[in-house]
Formats: sequence, C-alpha cells, structure tokens
Amino acid sequence: MTAPQDRSALPVRHRQSGFTLIEIVIVVVVVGLLLGGVLAGQQLIRGARVHKLMADVSGYRAAIHSFTERYETYPGDYEGASLHIKCSPACLNGNGNKRVERNAVPVGGSQVHEELLVWSHLSGAGFISGQFTAAPGGTIPTLNNSPVNISQRYWQFIFDAVFGSTPGTPARHNLKTGNQIPVSFLQEIDTKVDDGLPNAGFFRFSAFAAGDASPVAGAAAAPNCTNGGGQNAVWNATNGTTNCGAASLF
Repeated sequence: MTAPQDRSALPVRHRQSGFTLIEIVIVVVVVGLLLGGVLAGQQLIRGARVHKLMADVSGYRAAIHSFTERYETYPGDYEGASLHIKCSPACLNGNGNKRVERNAVPVGGSQVHEELLVWSHLSGAGFISGQFTAAPGGTIPTLNNSPVNISQRYWQFIFDAVFGSTPGTPARHNLKTGNQIPVSFLQEIDTKVDDGLPNAGFFRFSAFAAGDASPVAGAAAAPNCTNGGGQNAVWNATNGTTNCGAASLF
C-alpha cells in the first residue's frame, strides 16, 4: 500500500496577478474605439448644427427675396399686409417706407417695431413654414412672433448698420442669425458661402447683447468673436468663443 504523499514538501504555486500583455492590448483597443466613436458622434452633431444654420440663412434669404418680388416691398414694412396676406389673426401693417425699422414712424395705425412683423408676413404669405403672430404694440421677439436659431436665440431681419464694417458704412437690410453661436460655426459658413472675413462680403459679424434672453442686435459686442475692425479682420475661431452672431446683408 502506497504511503500518503507529504503535500507540505510540494512547491507552492502562486496565482498570477495583473493583466497580461494581450489583455492590456485588448483594453487599449476597446478604449480607442469608444473614444473614436464619441469624437465621431460629436463631429456629426457639430456638422448637423452648422448645416442647419447655413440652411436657415439660405432659406430665409430666399423667402425674403420671393416676398419682395411678389409684393414689391419688404416683409415687415408692407402697408397692405392686413388686406393682402392671410394671417390668423389678421396681419399687422408696416408703414410702407421701404425700410424694416425698429422705431418706424406709425402711419395709419402701422406698427413701430416692424422687425417683429417680418415673420408673420412671411408665414402668412406661405414663404416659410410654421405660423408666427405679431401682437399689436409688441416690442420684443418671442416664440410667437419670431423663429429661433440652433441655440434658441431669435432671428431678425432689419434695416440698420449693426454688422462688421468700416466706420461710416451706410445702413442696409440684413438678416441676423441671433447670438450664442460658436465663432467656429460662423467662420466655417463664411468660408463656404462668402469670403471668410467677418467685416467684408455679404456675410459678416454682428454684435449682440451678451447673455440676453431676447437679444437686441447692437446692444453690445460679445468679446473675442473677431480680432478687431477693418476689412482684414478675421474670425477668432481658435479661442472657443460660443456667444457670437452674424448678419447676412441684402
């Protein structure tokens, strides 16, 4: 009969601790794939937002041009809107002086803030989707009377000189994007549709009141959107500024 083996004399086998090289490589690959997916997703979201903003600029410009061709005046300024455009309730009238103004002189009951009538005139005439209603005596943009941009700030079409320019540049009709837009978005759009310069061409920087829930164009310039004035100024697209706006000139 075989005597029992003395296990105390056997070598002790220690369990291996930590990761093997293969396991580490697998973890690194998985983390890389996850980070790559996150970054790709962020790029897709950014691209979609830039595309939406650019499409809105193009769409609203086309709508305004089509309106002026049909009615021979600008939306917001049209003195015959209540008679010739089907708004619900009835459209309010501008004073018909060929300028969409924030402080228009009333004529025959027309409104002072013509920039707030623009969107009800366009939607009532069928040139933009949605329904916008301007209230008599309105003074500020709201979700009822104005569309919003990708950052939930209000679009505006108006006659003024609040856009990137050299001193003394005359006022013009322009479509403002609203604020809270990253400067890199505006530089990308400007490069694609115009000259890439914030103070030249037809797509330019426009100052807004920083942080205002209902921004009024020209109240104050958000800092760091451009590197200064003059025709050769550039967008400060590398500093990450997120509170900027632009104007598309007519």
